[in-house]
Amino acid sequence: MRVLNVFGFILFSLNCAQCQECLQKDITFENKEPVLKASYNDGETVKVNCMTGYTGMYKLKCEQGEWKTVVERPCAKKKCSHPGDTANGDFKLKEGSEFVFGATVLYTCKKGFEMTSRINLRTCRAKGWDNTLPVCEAVKCPAIHTDGGVTASGNTDMGSYGDVIHFECVSSDKKIDGSSEIHCKETGEWSDTVPTCKEITCKAPVILNGHVEEKTKEYQKDAILKYGCSEGFKIREGIPRCSKFGWTLKPECDEVTCELKPTTFGVKNITPEGKTVFRAGERVEITCAEKYWIFFTKEITKSFKCQDDGKWDYKPACQDIRCEVPYDQHVFSPRYYFSGDMKFGAKHDYACMSGYDQMAAEATCTRDGWTPKPLCVVKTCAAPDIANAKIVGKQRSKYNINSRIQYKCDPGFNPEQPVHITCNAQTEWTGILQCTENCGPPPNVDFADTTEMSKNEYNSGDKVEYSCFDKYTLDQQHPYSKYLTCEQGQWAGHIRCLKPCSVTVKEMNKRGIQLKWGKQRDMLSPHKDKIKFVCQRGKYLIVNELRQTCIDGVMDLPECV
Repeated sequence: MRVLNVFGFILFSLNCAQCQECLQKDITFENKEPVLKASYNDGETVKVNCMTGYTGMYKLKCEQGEWKTVVERPCAKKKCSHPGDTANGDFKLKEGSEFVFGATVLYTCKKGFEMTSRINLRTCRAKGWDNTLPVCEAVKCPAIHTDGGVTASGNTDMGSYGDVIHFECVSSDKKIDGSSEIHCKETGEWSDTVPTCKEITCKAPVILNGHVEEKTKEYQKDAILKYGCSEGFKIREGIPRCSKFGWTLKPECDEVTCELKPTTFGVKNITPEGKTVFRAGERVEITCAEKYWIFFTKEITKSFKCQDDGKWDYKPACQDIRCEVPYDQHVFSPRYYFSGDMKFGAKHDYACMSGYDQMAAEATCTRDGWTPKPLCVVKTCAAPDIANAKIVGKQRSKYNINSRIQYKCDPGFNPEQPVHITCNAQTEWTGILQCTENCGPPPNVDFADTTEMSKNEYNSGDKVEYSCFDKYTLDQQHPYSKYLTCEQGQWAGHIRCLKPCSVTVKEMNKRGIQLKWGKQRDMLSPHKDKIKFVCQRGKYLIVNELRQTCIDGVMDLPECV
C-alpha cells in the first residue's frame, strides 16, 4: 500500500511538470521561422525570427504553460527602392501597388521603340531588385534614294522612328508627284514611297454656287483662275493662281450675309429677336434704351438693311446720348465750361458772351441737345414807347445792343428837334427826353405879379418869375420859390407872399404902449420885421414882450397898465 502511494506521487509530479511547459505549435504568428525546440519550460524565453524576405521579430516568455509576448514586431514584407526608369519606356506592377518582396514590374517600350534586352521583368528579392534595367532603342527605317530631279532633306541614311524626310523638285517649274513629306513609322517602314517630279498644272475646280470662266482642261503654272458667283453669293477675296501646291487660294463663293454682332449695350429691343445673320436685302430694326440713340444719329429706332456687298447700310448699334460742346450758342469759353461728362443728363454751369443773356443757371444734356434752348440770347431793347412821339423811319419790335434810333415829338410838344437814343449793354434806352405839352399864360398869385410881360404859350421847362406887392414879402423857404415852371403842359411850383402887420396909434394907446424910437404914428411892418415898444409914462408891462416880430400879418402887441 505504501509502495502504491509513492508511485502515484511520482506520476502526479511528472504530470504537473508537463503542465508548466509551453509548446512550439502554440506559436502561430504568420511568416515566421520555426523555433528550435518543440517545448520550453516555465520561465524560458525564445526569439522568433521572420522568414526570408520579411522584416520583424518576436520575443516570447513561457509563463505557466502560456506564451507571453515580450517584444512584438510583426513580420512584414521587405520593401525595395524604385525599380528604375528606362529611357523611351514605361513599367507597371503586375500585382499590388507597392514595391515589396515578391512584387514584379513589367517594362514596355514607347511607340516607335523596341526592346533590345532579353528580359523585360524585375522582381523584388530579399536583397533588392533582380535583373538589369531593360533597354529601348528607336525603330530604324531603311535609307532613302531619289533620282536626279528630286532632292531630299532629313536623315536619309538611316531614319529613326518619327524622322521626317522632305522632298522638293530641283526645277522650280515642276512639282512633287506624290507625298512631299514622309515619316518613319513605328513598324520601321516609311509612311509613303519616294515621290517623283512632274510639270506644274492645275485642274479647273468645281465651285459651289459659282462657275469658272474661260474653262480649260488644265492650267499652267502662274495661270489666274477667273470665276463668277450666283446671285446672293460673292467671290472670296484674293486671286487664285496656279502654283506647285495647287491653287494659291481656294476659289469659293460665299453667301452674302451681314452679321449682327451680339450686344445689349444701350439696346431696348431688336426685331427679329435672336437672329444674328442676315442675307442680302434682309432688314433688322433696333430700338435704343432711354439714355441711348442709334450710332452717330439722333434717332431712337432705325431699320438697317444688309447690302449686296455684305455690309450694313448703316452701323446697327446704340451709343450713349452725348451732347457736343455748344460752340455756336454764344457761350463764353465753351470748352472750359463744357468739359468732362457730356452724356445724357449731365449738367454744367456756364456763362454767356458779352451782349447775350443767360437763359438758365445751368445747362442740361437731353436727347435734343443742351437745354434751355437757346442757352444764350442776344441782349435787345424793346421798341421804346415814348408818349406823344413817333420813331423816325421803320420801327422794329426789338433792337440789338448799341442800336441808335431817333424820334420826334408830336406837334404841340417839346422838344421840337429830333431826339437820338441808344440801346445800352443793360438793354436800356439812354438819352430819352420826354415829349412835354406847352403851357398857357402863367396863373395869378395872391399879392404878387410876374416880373415880365406874360405870354400866351410857354414851352416845357420855361420858368416865370414873380415878385410880391409892396410891403409883402416873398416866401422862399421850401417848397416855395419865386418861380413857376412849365411841366407836361402844367405850371408847377409854389409861390407865397407873406402879409405885413398893421399897427395903429389907437391900438398902441389902448394897450398903453408906444414906439421906443420915433414919433408915435400908424405903421405897416413887413414879415419878420421886429418892433421895439415901451410902456407909456406911469405904466408897467403886464402882457407879452416889449419886442415883437411880424409873422405873416400877425403881431402880438404887449400891454402896459
